[in-house]
Amino acid sequence: MAGRPTDAETRAVSDDHGAIRLWLRMLATNRLVETRTRRLLQERYATTLPRFDLMAQLEREPRGLKMGELSKRMMVTGGNVTGITDLLEKEGLVERAADPADRRAWLVRLTPAGRRAFTAMAEEHERWIVESFAELSGREMSAMASLLARLKTHVRSLEERDA
Repeated sequence: MAGRPTDAETRAVSDDHGAIRLWLRMLATNRLVETRTRRLLQERYATTLPRFDLMAQLEREPRGLKMGELSKRMMVTGGNVTGITDLLEKEGLVERAADPADRRAWLVRLTPAGRRAFTAMAEEHERWIVESFAELSGREMSAMASLLARLKTHVRSLEERDA
């Protein structure tokens, strides 16, 4: 294995439990796809994955989202969302507007410039992800998605049981 990069999966040994080896393989694969995506976003758009993710959430909700909702959807702290939003606002890509349903709250939404920038990034981002999975057939991707959905449901039920 000399010359091969070390990742989570290469730390596994043959006598490790199958579930451990599978988990490490999933982790390593996810990290490879994510690292490539982060690098390409930085190289091509001088942006980060968290900024892209925030803009993606806003693109789905043209009316805008409250900061707390953004934080929940992105699974990060409110402070992280505030920092990203502040930077995107300075660049003219998002704006804060009073929430007509709650005068105490603000909605964050994409500006027209932000929508254009996100559309360009999203089209390329989709190509990168499709390219990352191009080795798999449609049937294989469908089977993996079904298995991962089952696993996700099971792990979620364990979380609920343990809570």
